[in-house]
Amino acid sequence: MIKKMKKRPNFVLIITDQHRGDYLGCAGDPILKTPHIDSIAKSGVQFNRFYVSNPVCMPNRATLMTGRTPSAHGVRQNGIPLPLSSNTFVEMLRNAGYQTGLIGKSHLQNFTSHPPINSNKEVRDGYVVPAAELREALKSTFMDGKYNQERPDFWDNPDASLELPFYGYEHVDLCFGHGDECGGDYYWWLKSQRKDADELIGAKNGLEHHYSVLQAWRTKVPEKLYPTAWIADHAHKYIREYAKSKRNRPFYLVASFPDPHHPFTPPGKYWDMYKPEQMDVPEAYNVNDWEAPPHVKALLDRRDEGLAPEDGVMSYGINLREALEARALTCGMISMIDDGVGKILSALKSNGLEDNTIVMFTSDHGDHLGDHCLLRKGPAHYRELVRVAFLWSDPESDVAGAETEVLSGTIDISATVLDRAKVLPYNGLQGQSLLSVADNPQSPGPRDAILIEEDNQRILPVLGQDPKARTLITQQWRLSVYHGHDWGELYDLNNDPGELKNLWDKQDYRDIKMSLFERLIQEQIALNDTSPLPLGRA
Repeated sequence: MIKKMKKRPNFVLIITDQHRGDYLGCAGDPILKTPHIDSIAKSGVQFNRFYVSNPVCMPNRATLMTGRTPSAHGVRQNGIPLPLSSNTFVEMLRNAGYQTGLIGKSHLQNFTSHPPINSNKEVRDGYVVPAAELREALKSTFMDGKYNQERPDFWDNPDASLELPFYGYEHVDLCFGHGDECGGDYYWWLKSQRKDADELIGAKNGLEHHYSVLQAWRTKVPEKLYPTAWIADHAHKYIREYAKSKRNRPFYLVASFPDPHHPFTPPGKYWDMYKPEQMDVPEAYNVNDWEAPPHVKALLDRRDEGLAPEDGVMSYGINLREALEARALTCGMISMIDDGVGKILSALKSNGLEDNTIVMFTSDHGDHLGDHCLLRKGPAHYRELVRVAFLWSDPESDVAGAETEVLSGTIDISATVLDRAKVLPYNGLQGQSLLSVADNPQSPGPRDAILIEEDNQRILPVLGQDPKARTLITQQWRLSVYHGHDWGELYDLNNDPGELKNLWDKQDYRDIKMSLFERLIQEQIALNDTSPLPLGRA
């Protein structure tokens, strides 16, 4: 139960990148040690059935910021920036008097200069080509400001800086990219610390090692100069400077770590902290009768034929050795994050802010890490991709060390924070406040199903170009459908938590499948955009 609030609370959101929900000590991992992150769970509530709205970075980060589905906020896939005209809950907090800051990764805009795979380049003889401002359904799309502010070419100049406020953030220390190859404010800080910075980063400069998994290198960047340490240090600094100020305004701070997303580059002691031999063997490597769905089977066939992955980001088939190596290196990266979290938590305590600051922990999506014999991410909505951690610790609540199984997701974070800050949400925010669950973890929660959308800007085996998937998850079932295909996936999560027995074609489950299709349609209708409100009755 939340005690009578003395003053508006501060908020700290800690978010990791491509970090599956079960890779934490508090989530039951038998090897990985995360005492500082675990302490957030011990002092609050751990949400065990917390799902993303899209298992890819940009769409789900946009969902976190807006409390809206990808189909509503428009960031359907990586490569589409969140419109600067979008309302965000961070802007709502700022409007309500909060001081707002982001340290680390944003990824609300593109952080590469690579051209899109999908573009309308069709030119037909005799046809008038639309003017630039008329080529999209909404006129002058992406012409309302700078959409290159997270790209490397924008940061070629050491004097580069974001236009603030940035999606509601008044203060931003930006670190974009992955592994040891990060840009933005971090890169120019690294250059100020080491003139030979460019000779430390990247696979070409990596130290010798014996790992075989792709995109793994032993970085020369020292621990204290690695992006994870930089983010923790700058978050610590932000908190310390806030404490020194007059503190007329409460603050909302995000510490956003680019790890443990591939490439696998834990620095220093974190490289050797965990051994592949310590890792659990994924279930799929020990199951002889597993029939992978067509799009997954195609990736495993490529592996068996000795073909290289078709893409540097999307899922691909791996052998057991590669799976165990990826798991060990990922654990090293997470342990370093945990040490950074410890520094942030200690800053709150040492500066007298612990008793009035709500701390949250989550991630933008997961990684296969060998489950289903795959690595990285793609439109196969297994739990290791779509389920992430969400921890909520409120110092004014009596609830501590509790767990809940209610269905919830990234889409609900914004509504929950606004509710706790006593700020009314804007029209069109689709998330549901989880405060009633945080107050009573045994309560039923605001929803009985979660919708996951994925529109991917890729050309993938079996799924083809621009694959589209929709998934419905209930307490017991997962239904996934793929646009243009008559096959899909249906799993009984109670009896098959590893999702290895696809019941899609099983006659005994036909009625269940049809009822889930109906529920999927109802959920899509319920999430139909309500913004803007009508101006009259016509």
